[in-house]
Amino acid sequence: MSSQSVGFSLLILSVGLLIGKMIRVKVRWVQRLFLPSSIVGGVILLVLGPQVLGRIPGPWGETGLLTQAMVTTWSALPGLLISVVFATMFLGQDLPSPKRAAKLVGPQLALGTAFASSQYVVGLLLAALIIVPFFGSSPMTGGLIEIGFEGGHGTAAGMRDVMTKLGFNEGADLAVGIATVGLVSGIIVGIALINWGVRNGKTEILKNDVQLSIDEQRGLFRKDEYYSAGKMTSRPASVEPLSLHIAIMALAILIGWLILEGLRWIEHATYASIMIGENTPLEIFSYVPLFPMALIGGVILQLIAKALGVSHVIDPQMMLRIQGWALDFLVISAIATVSIKAVGENLGAFLVLSVGGIVINLVLFLWLTPRVIGRFWFERGIGDLGQSMGVTATGVILMRITDPDASSPAFEAFGYKQLIFEPFFGGGLVTAMAIPIIYLTGVWPLFFVMLAVFVVAVLAGLFHFGPKEQRDREAWLAQQA
Repeated sequence: MSSQSVGFSLLILSVGLLIGKMIRVKVRWVQRLFLPSSIVGGVILLVLGPQVLGRIPGPWGETGLLTQAMVTTWSALPGLLISVVFATMFLGQDLPSPKRAAKLVGPQLALGTAFASSQYVVGLLLAALIIVPFFGSSPMTGGLIEIGFEGGHGTAAGMRDVMTKLGFNEGADLAVGIATVGLVSGIIVGIALINWGVRNGKTEILKNDVQLSIDEQRGLFRKDEYYSAGKMTSRPASVEPLSLHIAIMALAILIGWLILEGLRWIEHATYASIMIGENTPLEIFSYVPLFPMALIGGVILQLIAKALGVSHVIDPQMMLRIQGWALDFLVISAIATVSIKAVGENLGAFLVLSVGGIVINLVLFLWLTPRVIGRFWFERGIGDLGQSMGVTATGVILMRITDPDASSPAFEAFGYKQLIFEPFFGGGLVTAMAIPIIYLTGVWPLFFVMLAVFVVAVLAGLFHFGPKEQRDREAWLAQQA
């Protein structure tokens, strides 16, 4: 494949994203569903490619209106861009004061951990009792709810190489499909819950049903609105600020790569010689992808910058823009190349996992959240619901709807929780190691570990954090009276 064909493939991908945005601006039902332009554009490219248009007789041939070089290039992007997304996650972020963070992070972390671990509990149970015996699917399907819902399209696509290496070729396509279900249902269910919460007095800030402006539905700013995309932390005469931040991001990924290679070296020098089956060595880190280590690399680089007194050079908004760019191109390329055949051949498993994931998220939000969090439980819990169904961005969107002026501690508590939560779930170490562990040990060992994590998180929320949160809420209500 020539460099020219790779470059042209990226141009077409960008045009697909632009078309997706134009449809978001013009089509009302797309606006009401808050569908990101990357998903809309990805679906369009999928339809125009070999899996849909290419199967219809016509002058376009077997690849539709696309070329094989485009499909090949796009299929490689998610595995590369997911490391960019995770490396930028904590770069430029300020660490909170211990006292303030401890007050907010405890109940929020218990809730978030319950959401994430429950997806493994439900997924593995469904795999063992229904999917494997009735549909003949791999036991590794038990890890797909958390990968698709909590991890999202990036994590799902980023795990493709690992799943392929383990013989679970259809796994990534199923995970991308589940991620799409989670993202769309997260927005639909989230907005429906917000309107229900307003009507039933569950929200403390919104007092009327959600009525978003046309510009908000289109995803555009008004002419009189202004939001800074980032801060200039270096003079362009020396180095363009965007170039500097990309270089910092690249260094974080390299640090993560060194950590991963070091862990793999230690593994091969110690316990990898142990055989747990015929021709199956005891290896874990050999199957762990780069992106969770890129996150750790970003944290390490941020701590080094703070220790050296140069952390002001890393602008968090600039890192968010880089992360957003990578996520947009990751999602559109992942959807454009998802295997419809793989999803169709495993439709039963796909539907069971999707329904199971939605149900457990709704149960935890409606039953557990108000018992763990006191004041602003709806505003704080809706962010975790959105994240657990459609990644962090969905949670942020739902929190902005319920708390448009950030007058509650929802955003602050959610951000503090991410510092502890992200290195493990939603694309962190637990997510990365779950599929290899299921491959090596089967369903039940990981099931019981995740069940223990889930029970501890729920009990900590109900009996440790919950009572104090409820006392604070009752004291506040007494003051208002």
